[in-house]
Amino acid sequence: MILSSSIGRILALSSSLFALSSADTLVERTSFGNGNRISADMSSLPGWQLSGDGFTPEIMSDRIIMTPPYPGRKRGAMWALDPVSQSEWTVDFEFRVNGEDGPGGNIQLWYVKNGQVDVGSQDIYSVSRFDGLAITIDSSQGRGMVRGFLNDGTTDYRTHRNVDSLAFGHCEYFYRNLGRPSQIIIKQTMFSFEVLIDKRSCFHTKKVFLPVGNTFGITASSTDYPDSFEVFKFALSVPRPGSDSGASQNQRSHQAQQPPVQRSNTNQQASADGLSGVQTQIKNIQDRLHTLSTSTERLLNDLALLSKKFDERNQELARNSANRDQVSSVDQRVMRLERMIERVQKDLAGKDYQRHFTKLEEALRHSHSGLLENLHDSSHRILSSAPRMGFFIFLVVALQLSLAGAYVFYKKRRANMPKKFL
Repeated sequence: MILSSSIGRILALSSSLFALSSADTLVERTSFGNGNRISADMSSLPGWQLSGDGFTPEIMSDRIIMTPPYPGRKRGAMWALDPVSQSEWTVDFEFRVNGEDGPGGNIQLWYVKNGQVDVGSQDIYSVSRFDGLAITIDSSQGRGMVRGFLNDGTTDYRTHRNVDSLAFGHCEYFYRNLGRPSQIIIKQTMFSFEVLIDKRSCFHTKKVFLPVGNTFGITASSTDYPDSFEVFKFALSVPRPGSDSGASQNQRSHQAQQPPVQRSNTNQQASADGLSGVQTQIKNIQDRLHTLSTSTERLLNDLALLSKKFDERNQELARNSANRDQVSSVDQRVMRLERMIERVQKDLAGKDYQRHFTKLEEALRHSHSGLLENLHDSSHRILSSAPRMGFFIFLVVALQLSLAGAYVFYKKRRANMPKKFL
């Protein structure tokens, strides 16, 4: 029963959303990127004025390059030529950002008065005063952010000390190097203002209602390490003149402009009865619409909560997947080491190294014996070639004896010599 009730609620929501979508009409002159080529001649964009600072946006067959990948410090801008004449509207905006490791720029979607004059190609940090809305996609404190800013022309954003604090709504969104376009949908109705990113609610409020007569614009700027900003789609849709909102407005206008007519008592009574029945039907319809709106809003909140849980679960699974990849890499390395050790063990077990050790021992023995023989022969040659010490001693003794004999002979001869007396 719960499943069938949920399915019934989803079908009711789908039918209501289909009815709402079928009641919207596309503003062709302000829209591009709806399946056809963006520009027929790829030199101009109908309904838009392109400009820039150091770079003019380049029109391709399926996208518009707002800032180039290189060099940096460039600004691109494009502004719609026609102001919006409806108070309720929906914008479908698709873009893509590519760049190096760090973020290098931002992109803005504007809905302001006199955008080409007051904003031009500036971003949210360099613009002075503007009157309207700015949706900024950039990185704040190392995280991708989608933020909304409002101004009535009194606040100078360029000289403000903390522009980030002026945002009335924001959400985190990783937008760089996704390899696909990101989608931002901005909806303004008589009851609320909402921003969705990739079909997920980013922020919404019932306190913001922008007036008619503003124009849409897109600006992008890059830094020294630039990001390349590309725009794929901008689709502006407004309610059909025959939709419920238009019919209610026309009915109120018709009632306000209808002149008084004199009727007879019978006709007045019939008109009163008919008017009472119409009012009853209108009240019933309003009650049903209110109930449907409440149920739809509650279901959308449930779906948003469920989507958030799914995203958290996907992020957790992605982190677990990264850990599994690391464990798998380590496991593969361990397996390679095990295979190498097994091959070494097989080589050691399959080969007989005893024969090599025996040969080594014999070689060492032969070397040892040869060394001893060489040492013996060398010592014999050294001893045989050395001078004989006995002959040397004999010479010394003979010399001493000769000297002693000569001295004795000298003494005897001197003693035998005649003495002379004076």
